[in-house]
Amino acid sequence: MALQFVSKLHLRCDRRLFSFYKLSEQHLEIQKTCRNFAETELKPIAAQLDRDCKFPIKQIEKLGELGILGITAAPKYGGCGEGALALSIAVEEISRGCGGTGAIISIHNALYASLVDTFGTDEQKEKFLAPFTCGNIGCFALSESEAGSDVSAISTTATLNGDSYLLNGRKTWVTSALEGKAAIIFATIDKSQKHKGISAFIVPVPSQGLSIGKPEDKMGIRASSTCDYILDNVCIPKENMIGKSGEGFVIAMKQLEKARIGIASQALGIAQAALELAVKYSAERKAFGQPINQLQAVKLRLAEMATRLEAARLLVWRAAILTDEQARTTKYTSMAKLVASEAATFITHGAIQILGGMGYVRDVPAERHYRDARITEIYAGVNDIQKLLIADMIIKEYE
Repeated sequence: MALQFVSKLHLRCDRRLFSFYKLSEQHLEIQKTCRNFAETELKPIAAQLDRDCKFPIKQIEKLGELGILGITAAPKYGGCGEGALALSIAVEEISRGCGGTGAIISIHNALYASLVDTFGTDEQKEKFLAPFTCGNIGCFALSESEAGSDVSAISTTATLNGDSYLLNGRKTWVTSALEGKAAIIFATIDKSQKHKGISAFIVPVPSQGLSIGKPEDKMGIRASSTCDYILDNVCIPKENMIGKSGEGFVIAMKQLEKARIGIASQALGIAQAALELAVKYSAERKAFGQPINQLQAVKLRLAEMATRLEAARLLVWRAAILTDEQARTTKYTSMAKLVASEAATFITHGAIQILGGMGYVRDVPAERHYRDARITEIYAGVNDIQKLLIADMIIKEYE
């Protein structure tokens, strides 16, 4: 089992979290590796990456060398063969150093590498997975301007043309679009079939007929590029269809469940960084002749911030463990994503309040943490949709 229940509270190696679970030696090693990397490679440059909207090319290459780009992929294709819990731990620690880099790692692993590893043929894995576990970044192109939460409304088409498909349409909100070397693109073969007509295709980047829109000027996670893909008769061989014809919707939904663990873990890392900043500042800043961490208002705020973070982390780990045990996880991944993202927004807001004016200036990372946290309530399924999914599952359970 990934985790073992122990009768006494176990103190994590960084002494910041008491947990009812004991991480395995492998998980502790991943945690230590990613934490050290975040401290030495990401924290010193995170503000510059954010300010300049700069993709961390060298850092991503190093993470590939460490195996972080293929955590859940099979060792046969250069992956680590680990599960959702390992990915969660890695994404949290990386996001603690840089929320944008955490987004890149989370989405690449959960929505590209894991998808190809799970649904791809041996030939597809050799060509489109093995090179992506050591340095290349993959993308996931599902959303459209009129098809966000309603995936069945996809209008991008795939038309059979001999031994190939011609893809036409426009995909939006593609993470790492400028840097990605391949993308999973979802298109409809028969729009009258709605979600049953959607298929998934692996598209090399660049490809003839594929153009990339201008990068979005985002509020947060600015180290990752976000662009549109414009497809004009992009010719893709039939063997690049991943899964069977009409299985695209099911594939997307299954991967988005994994992605919610990744996004929730990103939220944890951003929230953890904000809490640490608030605790450190409140110990150093003095008012009325004493550190402000002795003021009741500050203590109450810190207590609620820490408690929400602890509760969110346990929900995320539970969802990850159930995923690794191949249990049905829709309710739990949605709960984890909902609670962790809202906790991140709350905690980063609280950090700004504790820092006061210093929390509002760009010389201090509090405002960046807040901006980075905000997206976690939106992508991989907005939180209102997560609530509907949770409610539907609960209603079914009690019927």
